[in-house]
Amino acid sequence: MSLPLQGVRVVDFGQFIAAPAATQMLADLGADVIKVEARAGDSARSIGVHGQAMIDAFNRGKRSIVLDLKQADGLRVAEELIARADIVIQNLRPGVMESFGLGGTTVLKKHPHLVYASITGFGSTGPSKFRAGLDITAQAESGIMHMTGDPDGEPQKVGCQIIDVATAYAAATAVLGAYVNRLRTGVGEVIETSLLEVATHVQAPMLGAYFATGVEPKRFGNGQPTVAPAADIMTTSDGAFIVSAYSEAHFARLCALIGRDDLPQDERFATNGLRVTNKAALLRELRSAFAETTTDEALDLLTANGVVAGRISTYGDVARNDDVKASGILITTTGALGDVETVGAPWQFANAGPRSTAGAPALGEHTAEVLRELDYTTDEIDSLADAGAIGVPAAALASAGH
Repeated sequence: MSLPLQGVRVVDFGQFIAAPAATQMLADLGADVIKVEARAGDSARSIGVHGQAMIDAFNRGKRSIVLDLKQADGLRVAEELIARADIVIQNLRPGVMESFGLGGTTVLKKHPHLVYASITGFGSTGPSKFRAGLDITAQAESGIMHMTGDPDGEPQKVGCQIIDVATAYAAATAVLGAYVNRLRTGVGEVIETSLLEVATHVQAPMLGAYFATGVEPKRFGNGQPTVAPAADIMTTSDGAFIVSAYSEAHFARLCALIGRDDLPQDERFATNGLRVTNKAALLRELRSAFAETTTDEALDLLTANGVVAGRISTYGDVARNDDVKASGILITTTGALGDVETVGAPWQFANAGPRSTAGAPALGEHTAEVLRELDYTTDEIDSLADAGAIGVPAAALASAGH
């Protein structure tokens, strides 16, 4: 069985994570994604190992074409690409696509079948619409940093670009919904989402509680403010794990497993409310029970008996995790950039074969190939390359017989 987006063409004007990760999901669903890059390439290509990891993770199996949109011939190629596409996704600086006449509203007037998605930092309707926005600004201004960290410490960011990736999921979901509607009606759509909106959305329960009570929540560190033990850290002889067992039945089970049947009877811990009030004392009692065990021993004991617990893993632990390995999500891709270990799509189709292992493209690797599909002759491609309107790697020219 073919993948669900087989035959769908996506044009990706993306930088860094949010748009490239959204189009990566479409590529993993079978779409032909053409990544349009400036002569210098996606900005991630120039920021070292971490940037190259972004390229490897979020541009697998795409085709890269280099265009200079400031030149009329380069812009013309972009317009031809868009005209033959089904979906366009971009997250360039606010106003850039509009300056080239490639903004969503303008494009849909010419090509009403298109689904066109823009990803911004702060949206296009508020006073910050022209501000540059990154994952970290969205974490800061949405309240995430205010709510992350120890009560007496400074605000903390989440340890990965979680809002960039969450925004990619939001954008891809909206695009797929609009594309399904396009299939039904023939009518395309202009979609907008922003890092700030997504960062706000992921906190909906906490914001809802604030709206209901008017009480400003405080940083709580690990654990939770209303139940205990919940997401609390237990240290072991060789590491640490988290445990959640705050219902009365689960707390009693946890205590029985560690030989502390006395704790549920202790007046400090007899109810959840008392355990929250006396949490510091509770954690001392629980941690003393695990101090001499290994993490493996603790997890074997707890998880086998239905208590929620999980290892606090290093990246090395993740790479060795039998469940992660069994899922197949860790893949080795092969492409122009060589063999690369990276992370594949977080899903599997039973009838469409294994995850793709096609690697990320080199800068401009497919420029000549894509232009030939647009009916450009070899001489025309050479002329555009000589003028600097397109970028064609020497290797691509050689493969074409030059």
